[in-house]
Amino acid sequence: MDRSTPWEFSDDRGRLAVAGARPHRIVAYIQAGATLWDHGIRPVGLFGSPHDGAAPDPAKSGELPLGEIGYLGSGHALHPDAVLAAEPDLVVAVTYDGEQVYGLEQKTALELEAHVPLATVAVGPGRSLAEVRERFAALAGSLGRGEPLGAARELDAAEDALRQAAGGAVRPRVLALSPAGPERVHLARPGSWPELRALVEHGVGLLEPAAGAGLNWSTVGWADAAAMDPDIVLMDVRGNAARPGELRTDEHWRAIEARARLLPWNPEAPCSRRAHTRFFTLVAETVRESAARA
Repeated sequence: MDRSTPWEFSDDRGRLAVAGARPHRIVAYIQAGATLWDHGIRPVGLFGSPHDGAAPDPAKSGELPLGEIGYLGSGHALHPDAVLAAEPDLVVAVTYDGEQVYGLEQKTALELEAHVPLATVAVGPGRSLAEVRERFAALAGSLGRGEPLGAARELDAAEDALRQAAGGAVRPRVLALSPAGPERVHLARPGSWPELRALVEHGVGLLEPAAGAGLNWSTVGWADAAAMDPDIVLMDVRGNAARPGELRTDEHWRAIEARARLLPWNPEAPCSRRAHTRFFTLVAETVRESAARA
């Protein structure tokens, strides 16, 4: 598509983003920006979520060169004027519910849409990991870019390796969580996270928290987490999650740390074949090693 050709993209809020020519100056939510980068698209600006601070969260940034791309702020500190000052011809974000633009306050999103097209990709419970990945690929394709040709083949190989590792006689117990501090922990409900559902579909033994409040997380004490007896812990590495060193005053965390293999988990990782290949490969290797030790 020539840049002079009118451009449009039907986003996952059911809205049509339209421009007189194919956009090339893109401001993006950091997860979306990291995904676009894997498709060969360089954003001109990034913004964070209400959980982020005045600097970008490296855990969400994938392979973005953060020192070379302006960070425009997050949450209440993100003003529409800062976004418009980057002179974007497209803003790209994610949505969890198919309605709200994640990372932008509603009034900010409305003001931006009055000046520049805004496109979202749904990353919430209603989408499989493959569907999220393909929607980003469709957006990148509409912008004239795509992932390297070998990326699909590498992802297929990583998925095969994961299925083989998870299909052994010993099935390690895997728990995904986000530490809130030495007293509380958020246990992920696998059905609410596309990448965790993908692990289950490939045979990985994800542990399910007890039923209760919380759509995405079950918030409990560390004693409850330790009682689930995980062999592998997928641990949230985003900036708003507590670090292992902050948790060691709790005996139950110490018991988990002594027994389980800890793996970094980013619930807002780039949604690309490259990123998913890395994630599946890491989990496959760890499942295989954990099963061999059992």
